[in-house]
Amino acid sequence: MKPSTEAPLRAAPIVVMGVSGSGKTTFGSALARLLGRDFVDGDDLQSASNIDKMRRGHALDDSDRAPWLRSVAALLADHASHPTGLVVACSALKRTYRDVLRSARGVRFVFLDADRSLVEQRLDSRSGHFMPRTLIESQFDALERPGPAECDVSTFDAALPLEAGVRAAAELFVRRVCSADFQEDAISRS
Repeated sequence: MKPSTEAPLRAAPIVVMGVSGSGKTTFGSALARLLGRDFVDGDDLQSASNIDKMRRGHALDDSDRAPWLRSVAALLADHASHPTGLVVACSALKRTYRDVLRSARGVRFVFLDADRSLVEQRLDSRSGHFMPRTLIESQFDALERPGPAECDVSTFDAALPLEAGVRAAAELFVRRVCSADFQEDAISRS
């Protein structure tokens, strides 16, 4: 698959979402490379106080996450800074969080669906990250799995081999861009 060369308005931003340890950063950066887009880890936008809170083993609440989510949404809406498109890793655990990100318009989501044992295994082998294993439960407690009404979310099994999952996601987004182009052409001709 060739990297995407579509116009910035058609390069819908993609958010790779899921609980900590589901593989958002690894999957998102690989997807961005394959599509020829920029990648940003949403964790890089977390405030120092949020990171410190998590390091101390305290889960973030909605008020902690609100400014962070607004920063991620602003990044997603900044097409001029990412003319080739953008992929962002962001937990987006609740529908209300995803709705904040949707304010950027045109956002598409990849939900990495991971079970607890996979997440525990990954967090046990991860070093240097501020999210401690003790917060796994809070991540699953906060998670609102996307339902059928969220048609902008595509779910992938986080246990799939990385290359297979990323390739499937890339093909899905390329098809959606082509379909959107066709719809825009049909509308403009009518």
